[in-house]
Amino acid sequence: MNCAGECTFCWANKAGHPLGVTTAYVPVDGKIWMTATRERVRIKAIARDGRSSVVMSSKGTHMGGGKTVTYKGHTVIHDDPEIKMWMYKLLAHGMSKVEDSDNDFTMGLDPELFVKFLDTPERIVLEFTPEMSIPFDGDKMAKGTAAAYAEFAAKAEADD
Repeated sequence: MNCAGECTFCWANKAGHPLGVTTAYVPVDGKIWMTATRERVRIKAIARDGRSSVVMSSKGTHMGGGKTVTYKGHTVIHDDPEIKMWMYKLLAHGMSKVEDSDNDFTMGLDPELFVKFLDTPERIVLEFTPEMSIPFDGDKMAKGTAAAYAEFAAKAEADD
């Protein structure tokens, strides 16, 4: 949770169908902080029911790809100006440090200007508190799968 800047935030609509969106986040003290404008469907859904999940991938990090973690938890909506400004500053400074030459948005991002851009009456902040995690390590799975496949192939060859 401490090394990535994007996650997939998931919630359920009124009918109970799961939905998700990839969004920027800031990790602070074991919580995941995000922002959106209040007219987004996820905000209405979270206002109804804070149960939610966050999925993070190791792709693009020092760990390489193939590792994920899914967090189950609850999300709270914040509209307090102090909380919003605190989060906007953390997000802007974090995004300005991202070295992604393929991302025109973050290349040369001015943190102070981005904070001003975010600071609108329509914008709110989401605080996600994880309650359970489900990790996945593709490297471990590949090793286990390779051994199991080799055993299966040897048995199949012996049976022929």
